Amino acid sequence: MKEKTMLELTETMERLEAVAEALEQAAERIAEQQVALAAEAQQSVGRIVATVETAREAELERRLAEAEGQIASAERKIAELTAAAASPVVQGRVTLPAGMATMLAKQGVALDAGGSFPSMESSAIDGALASLSIEQRIAVKSELLRAGLMS
Repeated sequence: MKEKTMLELTETMERLEAVAEALEQAAERIAEQQVALAAEAQQSVGRIVATVETAREAELERRLAEAEGQIASAERKIAELTAAAASPVVQGRVTLPAGMATMLAKQGVALDAGGSFPSMESSAIDGALASLSIEQRIAVKSELLRAGLMS
């Protein structure tokens, strides 16, 4: 009986050793599969990140190009305005309409021979136009301002 028990124990031990060896092999295979999956996942994440970064970089480059275009346009406008401000002001009209010149002549304001009007101060014009109505004075002054003859 003791021999039978020992034989059974030996068989059981051998089966346990076989099972343990099989478990070790299974654990090694699982570990290898985990390493392979981790490497594959790392490559996938790397591709996803690269795709996102590429799209973002393209968007940033497009926005940068737009901003540079706007800055160049603004600089051109500033240069044009600076050039226009630096050049002398060309006034389109230096003479008064005939009706306005007649009205000023009736009030005693003298015109030059060519029909142009020497530049005068606003207060001098007010004195000369005192007999006119307010609307007429406003019309005369606005015409003088448009012609650039009054400061």
